[in-house]
Amino acid sequence: MYTFLPMSSDWWPDLLSYLHTAPTQKERATQGEGKMQKDLSLSDSDGSKFPPLVVIELAPDTKEEAVAWLLNRIRDKQQDGGAELLVEQLTPEDQGTEKDNPNVYLVGASRQRLLMGAEDVGLFKEFTDGTVRGFTCANKHNFKGFQGDGDTFLSMAECQYIIKHELDTLRAKDEAHVPGYPKTKLYPGKSLIRRIQSKGILVQVFPLHEKEELKRLSFSWYKSFKMSFQPLDDIRHYFGEGMALYFAFLEYFTLALIPMALIGLPYYLFDWEDYDKYTVFAGFNLVWCTVILELWKRLSASLAYKWGTLSRKKAFEEPRPGFHGVLGLNPVTGRKEPLYPNFKRQLRIYLVSVPFVLLCLYMSLYVMAIYFEMEGWVLRLHDEEPTFWTGVLVFIPSIIYAVVIEVMNLIYRYAAEFLTNWENHRLESTFQNHLVLKVLVFNFFNCFASLFYIAFVMQDMVLLRQSLATLLITSQILNQIMEAFLPYWLQRRRNKKAQKRVIKKMGDKELPLSDQVKLEAYMSTYLGTFDDYLELFLLFGYVSLFSCVYPLAAVLVVLNNVTEIYSDALKMCKVFKRPFSEPAADIGVWQLAFEAMSVIAVVTNCALIGMSPPIKSYFPESETQLIMWVVAGEHLLLAAKFILTFVIPDIPKDIQIKLSRLEFESLEALKKRKMLEGSGIPKTNQ
Repeated sequence: MYTFLPMSSDWWPDLLSYLHTAPTQKERATQGEGKMQKDLSLSDSDGSKFPPLVVIELAPDTKEEAVAWLLNRIRDKQQDGGAELLVEQLTPEDQGTEKDNPNVYLVGASRQRLLMGAEDVGLFKEFTDGTVRGFTCANKHNFKGFQGDGDTFLSMAECQYIIKHELDTLRAKDEAHVPGYPKTKLYPGKSLIRRIQSKGILVQVFPLHEKEELKRLSFSWYKSFKMSFQPLDDIRHYFGEGMALYFAFLEYFTLALIPMALIGLPYYLFDWEDYDKYTVFAGFNLVWCTVILELWKRLSASLAYKWGTLSRKKAFEEPRPGFHGVLGLNPVTGRKEPLYPNFKRQLRIYLVSVPFVLLCLYMSLYVMAIYFEMEGWVLRLHDEEPTFWTGVLVFIPSIIYAVVIEVMNLIYRYAAEFLTNWENHRLESTFQNHLVLKVLVFNFFNCFASLFYIAFVMQDMVLLRQSLATLLITSQILNQIMEAFLPYWLQRRRNKKAQKRVIKKMGDKELPLSDQVKLEAYMSTYLGTFDDYLELFLLFGYVSLFSCVYPLAAVLVVLNNVTEIYSDALKMCKVFKRPFSEPAADIGVWQLAFEAMSVIAVVTNCALIGMSPPIKSYFPESETQLIMWVVAGEHLLLAAKFILTFVIPDIPKDIQIKLSRLEFESLEALKKRKMLEGSGIPKTNQ
């Protein structure tokens, strides 16, 4: 998870205050809905006024015929194969900068086009009866918050998402290649934006920030420290459901850790060396890790229904930009697109990817063996001549090992991305699933293998406690260095040119639109929540697996998560470009990852309970009998865990009723429509 500290240079606060000068957004009439402001707008070539929403930057040396062709396709009517959007070239007020890229364009859309786009993408909005339904232009006046011509109905983030969807669905017609680039081949049905982006003609596409709403969000989110919940509705309104669900999960995980921290703190303070009593804490772990995940699914479903993504149908996935193959006919869409035999992909996975992952796991074991050799040498040295310095030296191997683990995780992450891309997956979802699987397997093994070895092979609880504490604390410190100070330094270098321009204009009331676009273009691109969820996954593992021998782990993770909330909020508002809003109904594959970790936690904690002296005392003569009882207990707990997943419904009852009612009404409306069509009576809009 990338976190950032506030920049301390003199010019930075002024830069931030002027950075987001896109069209201001008036106060929302209802929570979660915004108004597109009209005081700053551009004129398209046909004279149509529009507020700039999205920036398209082409390469500076892009051929003129390619630029004209792309702009025409963006402006063309939908029936002619265009996106029917409004676009205008960015014209800097301060010309005379030959280094500035001339191929920067601002994209917007008419109000009616955005409403039609909202229906095309399947946007769900609140109906007047309180239910959440798919938006249709025919029934637009029956939706809550739709007034007049609907200029206050869609938020800026929703408008930007609609524009991105329309750009992504631009397809080649009869062009054989991109004009001016005979080697950049096209075929009917090929996504234009994906093609020119993969060839470097398109540099970037990003949405603009909105000054007033960003100020309100920043103030309620992170600018003042207060003991309150995050403004999830505002986060969703500005950044989209995917981002809001991440912060909701981060907040929920932090709150769920508080009971464990309150129980663990007395254990740490008063019973540090009394391992016998940690069996109670391990038992609490068994229940905790199961219940919190089940309750999260219910909370996630409630939020998704409220935000209109729970019953939203998944959009048809297009091929990834990097996907390649032999041109053929897709039997589903009927369009020409690259086809790649599945058996070739499977050969790459099982003959290259799997052996590579196994090799990396072997290297992780080899590094772990070196760590234990260092640990044994230091302990022997301390036992022979115990001094203050040898006492300090005892912690050095664990610290070095923790640093090596983080470095190996980082290197492996890049290798896993390269390998997954080489496997040539057609869909982005499949690509992400394979990448997550590779990364999780290695990270889990690399971070927890030594702890399992100490716990169940060496059976040294004192060393386990020391190693867990060192790994947890060191990893958190390294994360702050790698994800805060390093990006901060890189960001300062990246904004060096922007700094000079801003200082010259500090006397102005606000920066012109051209400078705002330049400043945001220099900002880093947010790469998604993958690393954020991965960090939470590892922290969840440290707490659920072995916190019974180091009860302070939950306290440390709570403190880390509180810091993450504020630093992640800062980075989203001030450091990264604004990401496009993405609809999401849950946290996706990460839910399965956390549930798999909870199953491992049940097995681990049962084994730790079985190793405790009080339990062993019941089986003084037969270790086999002890193992059988532990295994039987573990199987019973796993059975209870899976039963609990069925007993606790994933979706609350009231939401199930609302969804069923909507489905019933849809079926009744369909029956009525068929009856009217059969009788020849003209239909009327309901």
